[in-house]
Amino acid sequence: MELKEFLVKAKQATYANVNVEKVAASRRGSNDYEYSENGMIYHDTYFGGTSFMGEEVVYEGDSKKPIWGMNYYGVTLDQSLSEEAMDKALRPALMKVGEDDILPVRGPKYFINDNYEYTFSVDGNLEYFEGIEEIRKDGKLIYKLHCTGGKII
Repeated sequence: MELKEFLVKAKQATYANVNVEKVAASRRGSNDYEYSENGMIYHDTYFGGTSFMGEEVVYEGDSKKPIWGMNYYGVTLDQSLSEEAMDKALRPALMKVGEDDILPVRGPKYFINDNYEYTFSVDGNLEYFEGIEEIRKDGKLIYKLHCTGGKII
């Protein structure tokens, strides 16, 4: 299976999917999700809530060698909207990963739900990239995430 296709499936089957349960924590205080298919394993682990950091890693083959990864840090700028913003904007946007021509490492370029507007911009390719994700409510910036990642050799 191609990495790009696997990432889309893995992301839609983990955090973005409200019906998926977490797996056992890999480190003290972490929240973890895992997905596997055709000898590939995706693992997402993050710490925090309205301010959070995390990492995603894809492993491949019998040796379970890490081949790709991404680090991210996000912050909710308006604490009164934390869960509402995640439920109305972030998770639905992340479920749309792979539906447009942008690199499938977060969500689409643009998504709107009620008065929430999600945007994601990324430079690079799956071998090396940097991205910024933002959510606005009624035009006001309420959430921002930075991510960077790529191929692991």
